[in-house]
Amino acid sequence: MSDPSPAPFPSAGIADLRREYMHEPLDEASAAHDPWHQFERWFEEVRKSETLDPNAMTLATVSAGGTPSARTVLLKDFDENGFVFYTNYDSRKGRELAVNSAACLLFFWHELARQVRIEGRVSKVSAEEADAYFRVRPLGARRSAWASPQSEVVADRKSLEDEVARVTERYGDDPPRPPHWGGFRLVPTAIEFWQGRPNRLHDRLLYMRAADGRWRIERLAP
Repeated sequence: MSDPSPAPFPSAGIADLRREYMHEPLDEASAAHDPWHQFERWFEEVRKSETLDPNAMTLATVSAGGTPSARTVLLKDFDENGFVFYTNYDSRKGRELAVNSAACLLFFWHELARQVRIEGRVSKVSAEEADAYFRVRPLGARRSAWASPQSEVVADRKSLEDEVARVTERYGDDPPRPPHWGGFRLVPTAIEFWQGRPNRLHDRLLYMRAADGRWRIERLAP
């Protein structure tokens, strides 16, 4: 007797998930002359929208052996010098950036059907800049920065909570910045702005930094 027909795979129907993007165009005439002003313009618009965590971005890194990895981090500052995020330098991303400074950031703002992809290289922010940001973090986050050996295997959650208690006993309500914790600044060489449009004919404008430091704009096919 033959085996019964297998049940439908749970993901059946995923291929049919889609929506149409009915949004305003992004064209060369309306875009800012440099990516900083264009990003600032879009970021202010997404902050005014109902988008949750508008500063959440995917950070992609590559190990020394060429294995890629990605995770979500939070943008904490940006200007013409680059895009800043903070982390444990001993974490997986910190270790990978220490051996390969090339990285990519990706913002996806679902409600506005927009993406921003940023390629470049990172360097650590100054100790003074990291200290200043650490001081304004919530107390619990500052304690966790000491207690968590980020990306390492731990026995259980209780071991982490016990370490937080030890940090609290040691430093009270004013823990200093751990030496293994700080910021990275990604200095971009390319920034792409993607705007969803009808019929998958999306608008993609790529800002590329030229040898003289100026930015040129190219349109990419969707």
